[in-house]
Amino acid sequence: MQNEILWLVMLLANFLFIILAYRLFGKWGLIMWIPISVIVANIQVIQTVELFGLVATLGNIVYASSFLVTDILSENYGKEEAKKAVWIGFFSLISMTVLMNLALFFIPLEGDEFASTAHKASSTIFSLMPRIAVASLAAYLLSQRHDVWAYHFWRKHFPKDEQIWIRNNLSTFVSQFIDSTVFVLIAFWGIFESAMMWEIFITTYFLKFIVAAADTPFIYWSKRIFKKGKFYLE
Repeated sequence: MQNEILWLVMLLANFLFIILAYRLFGKWGLIMWIPISVIVANIQVIQTVELFGLVATLGNIVYASSFLVTDILSENYGKEEAKKAVWIGFFSLISMTVLMNLALFFIPLEGDEFASTAHKASSTIFSLMPRIAVASLAAYLLSQRHDVWAYHFWRKHFPKDEQIWIRNNLSTFVSQFIDSTVFVLIAFWGIFESAMMWEIFITTYFLKFIVAAADTPFIYWSKRIFKKGKFYLE
């Protein structure tokens, strides 16, 4: 039960940090969250835990929160700003992967036990197999691009403010499905048996689905902030 409680606390913390970033910095606070989310998610993903009776990796919450950010940007600032944020996230993910893997080629100081331990720990976290890195990049780009397109597609059909929850959820649920499908197929096809791949997919999508459903009140909160137009540090 401890993991489930912590997971819910982390869920709330992510959403509140997004709202705080928006309240402090306006549009750029939201854009800033995109690289934070993709980098933190790719670090947290190495942790495997049991949640709600399922085996899962961490990182699902913070990664899924990036879809809330692009939906807020789409709602308040338009498609182009949301697309810009997606590309910033994609660039940050590539940059982190390349720079941290280059750092692993350095030889730690001989005789320094701490340096050796730190090097091994960094290798565990950042030494990604090319297949996993490609899977992560492809899943991110395809799902986020779809989310921006889908949000504006549904906005044409449900344009009222009280219908934000419809366009937010319809776009995010499908985008999360695309993300989970692309990542699992590229990363694990031919490595795991079909039953194992299916279990990984179900677990990943289930948790992201919860995050997507839970973010609805926060997009309404962001709309109220936008209408007031007062950002403390913008």
